[in-house]
Amino acid sequence: MSTEAGHDLNGLQKKWLDAVAATATVDALEQVRVDALGKKGEISGLMKVLGTMGPDERKAFGARLNVLRDEVASAIDTKKTGLADSALNAKLARETLDLTLPARPEIEGRIHPITQTVDEIIAIFGEMGFSVAEGPDIEDDFHNFTALNIPADHPARQMQDTFYLPAKPDGSQMVLRTHTSPVQIRTMLKGDLPIRVICPGRTYRVDSDMTHSPMFHQVEGLVIDTATNMGHLKGCLQDFVRAFFGIDNLPVRFRPSYFPFTEPSAEVDIGCDRSGGELKLGAGKDWLEILGSGMVHPRVLENCGIDSTKYQGFAFGMGIERIAMLKYGIPDLRTFYDSDLRWLRHYGFVPLDIPTMVGGLTR
Repeated sequence: MSTEAGHDLNGLQKKWLDAVAATATVDALEQVRVDALGKKGEISGLMKVLGTMGPDERKAFGARLNVLRDEVASAIDTKKTGLADSALNAKLARETLDLTLPARPEIEGRIHPITQTVDEIIAIFGEMGFSVAEGPDIEDDFHNFTALNIPADHPARQMQDTFYLPAKPDGSQMVLRTHTSPVQIRTMLKGDLPIRVICPGRTYRVDSDMTHSPMFHQVEGLVIDTATNMGHLKGCLQDFVRAFFGIDNLPVRFRPSYFPFTEPSAEVDIGCDRSGGELKLGAGKDWLEILGSGMVHPRVLENCGIDSTKYQGFAFGMGIERIAMLKYGIPDLRTFYDSDLRWLRHYGFVPLDIPTMVGGLTR
């Protein structure tokens, strides 16, 4: 009995392993499992034979039967995984999406006003010879504060104004950058002079209301060479605001101000009219602050290894959301980040219609 049973088990092993290997679908494999290991399956049926055997023979035969059952079950599981992977790969191949195809009209996407505004800014300053520079969102104290001549007791360093990361073992703390000025510092530290860059990007401050957000966007500009003066700064920014808002005779004025990283410093205002409870940019009796600017402080140049007796330059910065709200009549800053498709369809822009100074900024 044992010899005959041994031959039967060897034959069954080959039979069912061959059957598993020959299956081509998950359904066919399931049928093999039922026929071999199901309640009425051929291998399961051999359990009834154990009752007719003596103790020693039953022990030996049962052990071999368990090995057979485990090997067939393992082969079925392996085959099932392979068939499932093949089916998934075939499905992915059939459902491949060609991202170069145009979108269907009923699901046409829109460019977010922030993206559009950044593209417009780049187009304008690109015509003036500026290139785009970028840097990390997480900065150290030197790049975000010290190199910019911001003193240790300056309010901008306080916890209520700045997002600090957990302290390192040495006690130092990284911060979410409070402006894009660290990109200017990194650019100057490279030592490739002269410099003419703009630095758009995300910035972070502890503030939130209709006109402030804990995460917002800024663009800052930097020019460093041997001949730049305040007159160049005024001409550059005057041309920018007139081009951006599309008003050729837009009044522009510069008011003395204070920033740690520039000297002299100036706030830039544009003319507007608030009569009738409505804000209208252009000629009028009122002024609207739009950005800050100034000549780069000699200490900032020296902190970056630039000889302040030979080189000088100017810098400026503005909030991207702010000028987008003014240009496109968006009343609440918080709606920029609500992910509301209705808002995006209303304020968004047609894809692939890239702003240029030749073709127009907004079309």
